[in-house]
Amino acid sequence: MTNNGRSDRRPVHLDDVSKAIIEQLQADGRRSYADIGKAVGLSEAAVRQRVQRLTESGVMQIVAVTDPMQLGFTRQAMIGIRAAGDTLKLAEQLADIPEIDYVVLTAGSFDLLAEVVCENDDQLISLLNTRIRNLPGVQTTETFVYLKLQKQFYNWGTR
Repeated sequence: MTNNGRSDRRPVHLDDVSKAIIEQLQADGRRSYADIGKAVGLSEAAVRQRVQRLTESGVMQIVAVTDPMQLGFTRQAMIGIRAAGDTLKLAEQLADIPEIDYVVLTAGSFDLLAEVVCENDDQLISLLNTRIRNLPGVQTTETFVYLKLQKQFYNWGTR
């Protein structure tokens, strides 16, 4: 999957060793190549090469995941958007808004879903009123405020 949301490549088949390396990094992204090598039965150099191939191919990213609440972003919400016109263009415009961390085109009641992370309710209201609802093509929005994030994992890639 590319950053613009289009799948421009064929799915990559991962062997069991590559999956095991990914699982090791999902458990601890700072784990050393030597420790991963011991766990998966490869040398440190072989693990380094595989990780490099996985990241360069776009199969995997190694990133730091923060807790928005602990950083002062106390309001998260999913916004359902009904639109007219070019939804791809609208998705690109939404993706350019810094408070929006997730944009997906959908089939069903909404044309797009956008997840937002805001400091507080005032920032959410401002974002909705002055930036999202004013975009060309936005017909209606429905906001789903998060009360509690119960589960969020990133380990689905090696099933």
